[in-house]
Amino acid sequence: MGRAWADNSDMPEAARIIVGDFCFFAGNAFNPQSEILVQSIPEFHDKPWILMIPKDKSWNTLIENSYAGAYKKYMRYAFTKNPDIFDSVWLNEYIDILPEEYKIMPIDEPLLYSTASEKWSQDLCSQFSSYKEYSEHGLGFVILREGNPVCGASSYTYYDSGIEIEIDTIPEYRRRGLATACAAKLILACVDKGLYPSWDAANLESVALAKKLGYKFEKEYVTYAIALKTAACYARQRQRRIRQL
Repeated sequence: MGRAWADNSDMPEAARIIVGDFCFFAGNAFNPQSEILVQSIPEFHDKPWILMIPKDKSWNTLIENSYAGAYKKYMRYAFTKNPDIFDSVWLNEYIDILPEEYKIMPIDEPLLYSTASEKWSQDLCSQFSSYKEYSEHGLGFVILREGNPVCGASSYTYYDSGIEIEIDTIPEYRRRGLATACAAKLILACVDKGLYPSWDAANLESVALAKKLGYKFEKEYVTYAIALKTAACYARQRQRRIRQL
């Protein structure tokens, strides 16, 4: 899932992968083509921002120089990928204590389009082009209250042996154990299918939930949220100044 670029197809020294909202860099940041990889975000990425993940400090510098004034630098949190860490008894307890007014359901076609139509849940299945693609490669659950989705856990993206988990909850339904129960259901389903439910946290609340579910913290890493429209405006201004000189 995603698209990849390199400076050279035979003996690459620098590369970029764009998957969903994320753009990963690897290789030699001092390669002459690396600046192009950083600055030339393709048109198919039609969101006003993108999250750039540098491999090391040399890529940090290249990103910061390329998008001066148009980025926000923050930390994300990674967890070790160990398929043997999950306690099924423990995870089932989180599901069993869910109050009777809530029902966990697998994401079928109507629920996929229902979550896609709501702002709070758009990211649950947004990287899949159709229900057919989701049914073949995706996996997820929603929690219903009175027939309406209020929380969801789904595959944001997939890879050969696993998924990247996305969890969303309507703000007024947070801190009720819904995200814990829904995530536990998804983790157990992944284990049953031989898939690894990969967790990557954007904030400390997500870190705490991951630890509660059994994940082991590995490291924090730098992320750049790039405002592409702002960056494009600055680039045009720089070009005008250069022409004036």
